[in-house]
Amino acid sequence: MTNAATSETTLRVRYAETDKMGVVYYANYLVWFEVARTEWLRDHGWTYREMEAGGAMLPVIGVQCEYLRSAQYDESITIRTIGILHSPVRVEFTYEVFKQDGTVAARGTTMHAAVDLNGKPCRLPEKVREVFA
Repeated sequence: MTNAATSETTLRVRYAETDKMGVVYYANYLVWFEVARTEWLRDHGWTYREMEAGGAMLPVIGVQCEYLRSAQYDESITIRTIGILHSPVRVEFTYEVFKQDGTVAARGTTMHAAVDLNGKPCRLPEKVREVFA
């Protein structure tokens, strides 16, 4: 198992992401994880588009999220993302969502398995594995 560098993504909570009380609806954290994961790859010189063009995809096979503090409408949040290569076919991303005041709003993980364009398990392309080195 190897660790890759950390990436940070900053977003502003949009009105559409909140409930009537102005609190972020819980499922939006998973959307933010996807945004942060995509930016993590981009920050490390690779994109989902390039990976898929190379014949591999990374579907989510597991997800976990622990909600600690409410994020609010119009608040700036920062998502710290770390990628962990477990094997040539399995990748995990961990996330911490920070509120403007530095408190942690949520922590989570997503587990991914590499599959080819037909949905069959495959090894991650070498260039993608190098991103985690």
